Amino acid sequence: MDDIFKALRDPTRRQILQLLRNGTMTAGEIAQEFAMTKPSISHHLDLLRRADLVAVERQGQFLHYTLNTTVVEDLLRWVIDLKKTDHEK
Repeated sequence: MDDIFKALRDPTRRQILQLLRNGTMTAGEIAQEFAMTKPSISHHLDLLRRADLVAVERQGQFLHYTLNTTVVEDLLRWVIDLKKTDHEK
């Protein structure tokens, strides 16, 4: 869970997740949305992948990134459970 919070702490990574909620994108397509170098975007994508927030699939020479909604759903359940009192569980 620490990797997830580390990944979500950065606004660029949160923006990448917002982009991916609309569907799969290549690293190049993601990089076009930001005013930073491709290696910087690759670093952000690697952190998101290590946190399991995105899934990666190689298609030919391109890597395609997809939002991993399972991890997002697990995180939301955890946050909702934090709010519940013992008698609500």
